[in-house]
Amino acid sequence: MKIYVVQPGDTVDSIAASQNVSAQSIIYDNQLVYPFALAIGQALLLQNASDTPSSPAYVGGYAYPFISRWVLEQTLPNLSDLFIFSYGFTTEGELIPPQLDDTFMITTAKNYGVAPILTLTPFGPDGQFSNYLISEVVNSETAKQRLIENITAQITDRGFEGVDIDFEYILPKDRIPFADFVLDVRTAINALGYLVSVALAPKTSDTQTGLLYEGKDYGLLGEAADFVLLMTYEWGYTYGPAMAVAPINKVRQVVEYALTKIPAEKIHLGIPNYGYDWTLPYVRGSSKATTIGNVEAVQIAITRGADIRFDETAQSPYFNYVLDGATHEVWFEDVRSLTAKFNLIKEYQLRGMSYWQIMQLFRANWLLLDDMFTVQ
Repeated sequence: MKIYVVQPGDTVDSIAASQNVSAQSIIYDNQLVYPFALAIGQALLLQNASDTPSSPAYVGGYAYPFISRWVLEQTLPNLSDLFIFSYGFTTEGELIPPQLDDTFMITTAKNYGVAPILTLTPFGPDGQFSNYLISEVVNSETAKQRLIENITAQITDRGFEGVDIDFEYILPKDRIPFADFVLDVRTAINALGYLVSVALAPKTSDTQTGLLYEGKDYGLLGEAADFVLLMTYEWGYTYGPAMAVAPINKVRQVVEYALTKIPAEKIHLGIPNYGYDWTLPYVRGSSKATTIGNVEAVQIAITRGADIRFDETAQSPYFNYVLDGATHEVWFEDVRSLTAKFNLIKEYQLRGMSYWQIMQLFRANWLLLDDMFTVQ
């Protein structure tokens, strides 16, 4: 594969001629929209012969049951695991399935040789992560064992092939009980022949403060789970100031800290499959960014006549535009930012990567991944 950055005056046809590739492959691989206009600074993935050696990697992707069947089928050939989001639970340990039927996801994943994974989340009645719910279950042997029994029954009855534990905002006092819970789940699920993973907030030190971090002990959880997902995204987020979602310099800091606590062969790097559109100026407490897809971001730049720039420190594309008198700033992912993340996985020989989330197809990502990795 080759990455080409669009220059002033470029067209699909002129790029195809100069780079010795077909115009149709440029259009298809990069999901260009008729009449196939381009943005200056847009990164295009071009298919050329490559002798880049592939590295083995496990690839996971999170999805809700309302995912388009077409998107799911386009994506599954690139995955090892499909994390089905999500299953909740009560304080008594009763399992709460997704509101929509996820049977087609389990069946389709298996048809493609991909493992469907039950994702467990502690959402309260308000739809937010509940540390009260976490605390009640991990500190009650009765509730914990009931929940584990219900999970194993769901796996046995419906064909799941593993469990992912995605708990956030764990109270500091529950740091050890939570790790014990993960280990207990792993013991039960391993007995069925499957693996258990746990999602970790992006810490950079043992002493990092904040409710997102203090209840997640990298060392204990690295031992308790079969593998971990580093949630290396959301530096730029809905309610924060405009910035890269996953700046590579920040991502590297998390990986380097994680490696002091967890073996590389147990670590998945989290990769965002989305961007954000902020209205400026940012006002803490009232500003709210709009979530957008990576293909959608480029279309916004084209429609608004914006040039796409690339932040070399964050290794991330961004641009500004004006709409109805308001200035907007957009940060998203492209094949350049993804290459930086893939190279980090190779550099540290991590187990693989997991995408949040795969609800929108970004074809160039999967073509690039296929060029750089052999999916396990």
